[in-house]
Amino acid sequence: MTNEQDHALTAPAAGRDATPPAEGWSEPKPTAVLVLADGTVLEGFGIGAEASLAGEVCFNTAITGYEEILTDPSYAGQIITFTFPHIGNVGTNEEDIETVSMAQSSGVRGVVLRTAVTEPSNYRATRHLDEWLKARGIPGISGIDTRALTALIREGGMPNAVIAHSRDGVFDLDALKAEARQWPGLVGMDLVPGVTSAQRFAWDETTWGWATGYGREDAPRHHVVAVDYGVKRNILRLLASAGCKVTVVPATASAGDILALKPDGVFLSNGPGDPAATGEYAVPVIREIIASGVPTFGICLGHQMIGLAVGGRTMKMHQGHHGANHPVKDLTTGKVEITSMNHGFAVDRGSLPENAIETHVSLFDGSNAGIALADRPVFSVQYHPEASPGPHDSHYLFDRFVQMIEKSKAA
Repeated sequence: MTNEQDHALTAPAAGRDATPPAEGWSEPKPTAVLVLADGTVLEGFGIGAEASLAGEVCFNTAITGYEEILTDPSYAGQIITFTFPHIGNVGTNEEDIETVSMAQSSGVRGVVLRTAVTEPSNYRATRHLDEWLKARGIPGISGIDTRALTALIREGGMPNAVIAHSRDGVFDLDALKAEARQWPGLVGMDLVPGVTSAQRFAWDETTWGWATGYGREDAPRHHVVAVDYGVKRNILRLLASAGCKVTVVPATASAGDILALKPDGVFLSNGPGDPAATGEYAVPVIREIIASGVPTFGICLGHQMIGLAVGGRTMKMHQGHHGANHPVKDLTTGKVEITSMNHGFAVDRGSLPENAIETHVSLFDGSNAGIALADRPVFSVQYHPEASPGPHDSHYLFDRFVQMIEKSKAA
């Protein structure tokens, strides 16, 4: 993509604050731009916050759950392009937010859409997506040919970029191009401090029911300590629904602090950024936990942390995995499950020691999607089994964790 191809990915669509066209051939004035690091400028129509933010552009193939995606801390530092054209049509509400703190920023840098956001048409909606994005400080752009942008990412990898929204449509493109070029990218970047909890807290909310809403676990059988690298609410709900008392601790908690809580199990959460950077302080803690013999379950960044802790390496992916339709094979059962994924780094299976057995593999590209230790009660998966959003195929992993805890307690 060259500067001569500027605007080639701009689709004819109106945005929330697009200026209505006058009679004749006048076109609405663009009020947002997406400027890639190679100098490409994509013009569109702004929604959400009037701001200018740099990040890595990825694409997500989910057709539902945009609110959960936009509040997933694993997306910190990224500008999300939705491949599904109709985003925002069911509005937003306060129940589908995935950050633990309702007011906390997820770290998402921006959102790229194909078509203009319609008025909400769902009984659960409490706010238009545009107003919701404004409240959360997330700038957006609509009117972009997201199919072409997705093809560009598939071919060239996830580019660094700046997304800018200004109602007056005035942009210093030279400055934005320079900012996009100079943004360092996610490799080597530890983003966990911006999304982890500041202090320890207890969690007892269980999963949502159609007629009842969220419940409470009032008779837990096991105590799980969840290390928060950017944990999602539905993960904690599923742990509580599985009969666990959940204590959430910050990402910086020491192994001594965690083990002093006398957990029956330890959970390592999802999170953003380069796992090698986070691993500088997280890996020594995880090694102590593994050595203690406490059953341990990790997902997403937690999976990568376990891979590093046992001596493996992680690597940056070409386009990453982002969506709710990713097929994964469970090598322990032979079954295939459709999973929700969100990661731009992966565990290098060739770097794993003999005692780390590969348990899951992506059927899209063959990359590693899960491991288990042969000599310790430890396992992890790369995807998001809590399915928020996404299919419920992988809920069994929480039962597998509880069974591991029960076996350990019975020994």
